Amino acid sequence: MEIGIIIGVRKDTDILAELKKAKDLNLQTCQLSMWDPSMFNEETAEVVRAAVKETGIRVSTLWCGYSGTVEWNFTYGPLTAGLVPPAYRGLREQELLLGSEFAEKIGVCQMATHVGFLPENYFDPDFRGTIGVLRRICKIMKERGQYFLFETGQETPVTVLRAIEEIGLDNVGINFDTANLMLYGKGNAADAVLVFGKYIRDVHIKDGFYPTDGKNLGRECPAGEGLANFPLVLERLKKAGYQGPFTIEREITGEKQIRDIIAARDMLLEIEKTL
Repeated sequence: MEIGIIIGVRKDTDILAELKKAKDLNLQTCQLSMWDPSMFNEETAEVVRAAVKETGIRVSTLWCGYSGTVEWNFTYGPLTAGLVPPAYRGLREQELLLGSEFAEKIGVCQMATHVGFLPENYFDPDFRGTIGVLRRICKIMKERGQYFLFETGQETPVTVLRAIEEIGLDNVGINFDTANLMLYGKGNAADAVLVFGKYIRDVHIKDGFYPTDGKNLGRECPAGEGLANFPLVLERLKKAGYQGPFTIEREITGEKQIRDIIAARDMLLEIEKTL
């Protein structure tokens, strides 16, 4: 079992220091989460390559953000997140392609992002328009030997599956976040594995609860203290043939975050013994 963490990269981030922290926690992999397209350059790539070489921590996936306002809620979220809103779609397409170029520079073959609140209606213009953009992105990434991954959460599992089928290329997969499905009220992690199956190529180990009002996401919590049911999730991932890393995500900072990451790591290793 490869276990890793998400490392947020900003202009003031000491990437080498962050990878050393991962190594000190006896982790093997990481995802780099980058939301500033101006950092997709050779200078940053050189820093990442050097840090990877020195620490031996493998970057499994580039988590690629984009510019513009994004609200993480059920009111303005559908109007601002991802590629679905027409006002942002063209610019963010170009920014995701810059992310793909950067992933190539650092030797990473997977890029994930939140596509947005994809409509469930097959004939909705925003569904059709978003699929067209995704097909263009995925074709270019295929030429680079890369996979495009849907970060789960804002869409129902079946909508994600439909989108992958509509894109119609074999380099499209899923970055499976075990909490987001609940935080967005779209489903539970264990059952979603049965829908996603072979398309899962990276996993966020995260936990939480369903929403308790109609405007705000549910609450995230330490892994093992929410509703994710990790023993069943890992059992079903194994049956689905998943062999990728387990990337721990804890959306807080400070010493509590480190303690929760260690606890999640130990929980995963204990579950592995039972599989």
